[in-house]
Amino acid sequence: MSPKPLPPFPAPPPIAAPSAFAVVPDADRPLPLLFTPLKIRGLTLKNRIGLSPQCMFSAQDGYFNMFHAAHLGKYALYGVGLIITEATAVHPHGGISTSCTGIWKDEHIAPLREIADFVHTQGSAIGVQLAHAGRKSGYNGYFLDPAHRNAEPIADAAHGGWPVDIIAPSAIKGWPEDGEPREMTLDDIAEIVAAFGQAARRANEAGLDVVEVHGAHGYLINEFLSPLTNQRTDKYGGSFENRIRFLVEVVREVRKFWPADKPLFVRLSCSDWAEGGWTSDDTVQLSKVLAELDVDVIDCSSGGSVPSGKVGPIHPHLPGWNVPFSEAIKQGGAKIHTAAVGGITKPQQAEGILKEGKADLILLGRELLRNPVWTAQAARELGVKTKSAIQYRSAFNAKM
Repeated sequence: MSPKPLPPFPAPPPIAAPSAFAVVPDADRPLPLLFTPLKIRGLTLKNRIGLSPQCMFSAQDGYFNMFHAAHLGKYALYGVGLIITEATAVHPHGGISTSCTGIWKDEHIAPLREIADFVHTQGSAIGVQLAHAGRKSGYNGYFLDPAHRNAEPIADAAHGGWPVDIIAPSAIKGWPEDGEPREMTLDDIAEIVAAFGQAARRANEAGLDVVEVHGAHGYLINEFLSPLTNQRTDKYGGSFENRIRFLVEVVREVRKFWPADKPLFVRLSCSDWAEGGWTSDDTVQLSKVLAELDVDVIDCSSGGSVPSGKVGPIHPHLPGWNVPFSEAIKQGGAKIHTAAVGGITKPQQAEGILKEGKADLILLGRELLRNPVWTAQAARELGVKTKSAIQYRSAFNAKM
């Protein structure tokens, strides 16, 4: 039996006067690019710092809860321009684990809307990463049920799992601890494409500003893209054009339900880091296709597709290790923005990436987990005058 979902928590009361972290204009000094607003369609980000999706594995039945409100809300208080939620399943059987957040039913809208409402009071934007984990799905809850996870990684039906419904483009198992996937039928493909569209509708009803389609890290969309994980012989496999078909259909379906004035991101693993796999050149070619489909930003990550890849969960995260992929897209002729992520920790490093035209947006993951006040510290290091949220001003305005 699935755990009882947590009830929605009360919406925050309206704030009469903005209390947000903000830049104080200085006529004598131009703003660094990191603190220059970025306009994408009808959305203007107040700076170019974003929270990269970071899985928290702390949901029950997919519901965002008070943990997520505290986790995501603090980044708005501390001035992050764009906050993107963790990988959020578009289908009941699409989560990495049984404790992933979800957006597969209308009941998921209300708690997500409450988080978005608070983020907006601080002048920040919020997005959701829409995901299906494919052959890497169905793990036992990471933190809510650690004892059972340690005993048996893949959840059984009694613990909310779907061991006989782990799907993939081809029935190829990945890591030894993964479940056994079955090859998707055409009906399965149509169902998941439709699920992405309905998830986008719910995201819009929740008042979110950005939708990001997760096409990276060896999850379902990435599995279709890579020739190492897609060995289909029908119209979804074989050639480059066939392997990108599933993502193209997902993007088209999402755009049916996601307003034209709201940005659409796609996260890609820009390289499998494995012989015979997806490459940076493939990513550049795909980016041109996605730009024509009204995708606005390619979120440039890499790896995670196959165990033999040089980059995986234990990668040492060298400084800026995905930036060359973003730069390749910028130089490859696609009329599309890019976001750089991975091993970016220093303000001068982030500013340099932007100044050199290698990306338009900087996404921080582990660095913001370690240091939620990174934005304020970056402003100080780059000589930007700021004011913090009213409640924190005595601390951030202090000399020491």
